Amino acid sequence: MKRIEIGLIICTAVFIALGLYGCEGGTSAGVDENKPISDVQAEADKMNVEQLKAMAMKYKDAIAAKKDEFGKVMENLQAIPATEKLGKEATGVTQDSEALINSIKALQARFQVYYDKLKAQGGDVSQLK
Repeated sequence: MKRIEIGLIICTAVFIALGLYGCEGGTSAGVDENKPISDVQAEADKMNVEQLKAMAMKYKDAIAAKKDEFGKVMENLQAIPATEKLGKEATGVTQDSEALINSIKALQARFQVYYDKLKAQGGDVSQLK
């Protein structure tokens, strides 16, 4: 019974992740955690204050969604009994959490580019904290 529950939890997490990534390969439209930072900086250099703020908000929302997903994965990991922490299911959940951490870091790095450029141009960053 436990294996079925854990399997369902993992399947749910996968479907949530696929839903967040969507068809464009990013977490939301215009957000790409795999885009090189140099490309992000080049794009940010061409943007005005409104465009910078819009992109920073997209990244902020994507980060929040990933953090929510990470919280759910951690709840799943904590729900696994200590005797099963080294099993396949726990290892899979641990790998999922590591992937989410890396994804959040990548999104934060790209968010920071837009945030810094917006701040440099005198834009309002109060909603981005």
